[in-house]
Amino acid sequence: MIALITGATSGIGKCTAEEFAKHKYDLIITGRREERLSEFKKSLEINYKIKVHTACFDIRKLNEVEKAISNVPNEFKAIDVLVNNAGLAAGLAPIQDGNIDHWERMIDTNIKGLLYITKCVSKLMIERKKGHIINVGSIAGKEAYANGNVYCGTKHAVDALNKGMRIDLLPHNIKVSAVNPGMVETEFSIVRFDGDEARAKKVYEGFEPLQPQDIAETIYWIANRPAHVNINDVIIMPAAQANSTTVKRNA
Repeated sequence: MIALITGATSGIGKCTAEEFAKHKYDLIITGRREERLSEFKKSLEINYKIKVHTACFDIRKLNEVEKAISNVPNEFKAIDVLVNNAGLAAGLAPIQDGNIDHWERMIDTNIKGLLYITKCVSKLMIERKKGHIINVGSIAGKEAYANGNVYCGTKHAVDALNKGMRIDLLPHNIKVSAVNPGMVETEFSIVRFDGDEARAKKVYEGFEPLQPQDIAETIYWIANRPAHVNINDVIIMPAAQANSTTVKRNA
C-alpha cells in the first residue's frame, strides 16, 4: 500500500506519515522544505523499514506539481491514499483591513494547490479503478467566525470540493473523505500570526487542544475502513471546544 501526504514536514502531515508508516505503508511525502523532507525520509526508513519517496515543490505552482507527480518512480505510482493536508491560515483581520498577500497565499494553497495535486493523482487512481482521497479541512469550513473571512472562505470551498469530488469519482471506485479539525496545537497559529510565537501560544492557553496525532489516527482509521464503507465527513474537536469560537478555558 502507498500513501501520498502533502505538507508532511510538520504538524498533522508529519504525524500522519508516521501513522501510516507504523502500519507498513510505503510513502510519498511532499513539502517545500527539502532538508526537512530528506531528514524525515531517513527517519521513516530506519524506524519503520518502509520505502519513502520525497517530492519537494510549492503546491501553489501547477508546473511544479505536475512535474513532481510525473517524476514519481514507477514503484510508487500505484497510490492508494492521497492525504491533502497542505494548507494554512494567514492573518486575522476584518475584511476591510485584510492583507491581499495573505488572501492570495491562502487561496493559492488551500484551494488551488489542493485542486492541482488532486487532478494529477486522481488520474493515476482512475487508471487503477481504485483509491481514496482524504481532504483535511477545518471547522472553519463549516462555520465562519469574526476576522476569519478569507480563511473560512477557502475551507468552505474545500468542503464543497469534497462533495463534488465524491460525485465525480464515484464511477471510478474512488472514495473521498473529509476530516475537519477544531483547534489543533501545531505551527498553524505561528504561521497565521507571521511568526509571533507569543501570540500563537495564547490561542491554546487554558484548555487542552487537539494534538496532530489525534488527527493522524483519525485519518488512518478513515483510510482503513472495509471496502464497502466510506466515511464522508468527520468534525473532530477538543472536548473543551463547542464550535469555532466557543472554548471553555481554565480561569
